[in-house]
Amino acid sequence: MFNRDTYITRRQKLTQHIQDGIILLLGNVDSPMNYADNTYHFRQDSNFLYFFGLDFQKLAGVIDVESGEEIIFGDDVDMEDIIWMGPQIALKEKADKVGITQVEPYKNLFALIDKAVSTGRKVHFLPPYRAENKLLLNELTGIAVSKLKAYASLALIKAIVDLRSVKEDQEIDEIRKACAVGYQMHVSAMKMARAGVWEQTIAGNIEGIANAGGGMVSFPVILSQNGETLHNHDHSKTLTDGRLLLVDAGAEIGSHYASDFTRTLPVSGKFTQKQREIYDIVLAANNRGRELTRPGSTYLSVHLAVAEIIAAGLNSLGLMKGNMTEAVRNGAHALFMPHGLGHMLGLDVHDMEDLGQIYVGYDNETRPVDQFGTAYLRMGRKLQPGFVITNEPGIYFIPALIEKWKAEKINTDFINFDRLEEYLDFGGIRLEDDILVTDNGCQIIGDRIPITAEEVENTMRD
Repeated sequence: MFNRDTYITRRQKLTQHIQDGIILLLGNVDSPMNYADNTYHFRQDSNFLYFFGLDFQKLAGVIDVESGEEIIFGDDVDMEDIIWMGPQIALKEKADKVGITQVEPYKNLFALIDKAVSTGRKVHFLPPYRAENKLLLNELTGIAVSKLKAYASLALIKAIVDLRSVKEDQEIDEIRKACAVGYQMHVSAMKMARAGVWEQTIAGNIEGIANAGGGMVSFPVILSQNGETLHNHDHSKTLTDGRLLLVDAGAEIGSHYASDFTRTLPVSGKFTQKQREIYDIVLAANNRGRELTRPGSTYLSVHLAVAEIIAAGLNSLGLMKGNMTEAVRNGAHALFMPHGLGHMLGLDVHDMEDLGQIYVGYDNETRPVDQFGTAYLRMGRKLQPGFVITNEPGIYFIPALIEKWKAEKINTDFINFDRLEEYLDFGGIRLEDDILVTDNGCQIIGDRIPITAEEVENTMRD
């Protein structure tokens, strides 16, 4: 939690974007795993955290735009709760720490929203992503669950995206702490990776590092020798010499700010020539992406420039052919990199993704591209100082996708399908850093995790 002035200022800025009505921000509640008292680890809603700062279950925040009234709705614990949970700080005391002087029992929220709705006042709420809050909003507003997303306040969405996109200095400090934990996680994975080790052993170890850092992993660990599967959460295999191990993992620290890194390791401790050739192309793409990231540029343009680096590298190996600018224009590179270059990072590992990619990653000037591969670019908009984004190019050899394109004769002018037969068991390589857009360019946040082939091999050997 930051100091109370931080939250007061954030709420003031929010109301400057909204002309009238009531702003309703719902906190999260406990969610049962298999019965009511056995819940998943509680994770507060990031927008509620950003404006109200309270990391507790079953709270709601209301701001009356016209009167300036701010209320936290929630309930203090009773004796039964104290028996199981111990003494708890009173809600009024918690609220005071974030500059809120008025607290009300949670049940009073219903009367307030009912009065607003019945008198025709606008209730600004965000698109809900949890079932519990969908049902709650349905009960509060009378809007069918299936229509809640359509009735969510576009003005509120855009206001929050505007405020959360540019990170405060104190937020950057928190992200730097999360990156430091992420560094430990990945270096530990490098030191553990060798033939005969179970994937789950490494995954469990790096999850433990995140937990020991006072938080948790920022998303379920992706750790697999089948790196061609982009989000592979299966850790059931034993490491085998000659394979590549892709590790995509990050930490969420106690303040809930996140990191997100990917490294790819040779299980044998040394890249084969074939692996090194592909690895160095991805590394060149990563470095070029960072060089091009600066205020005023769009991340879409950076993505496409990186795609040309990848295409040119594959062309040099005989895997692609023809004019590489034309190849990228036709989306041929997406056979090998069927995802975007990166995304926003902050209180969410995919920051603000619940608000809608079209608002978070794009603007009026830069619109999504409806082409396979580039269509998955979450972040395309013009860059500003204070943005924190990921830079994560990759090359993957996905047998099913290769077979489909070959059978359907897709981009045959640019792809050497015969040569690709030699790479069907290769897997995939991704290299991901977290970067801060500065006034003049960008910088990697914290110490860079070993990334050159020599650095990775030396770390594994040590």
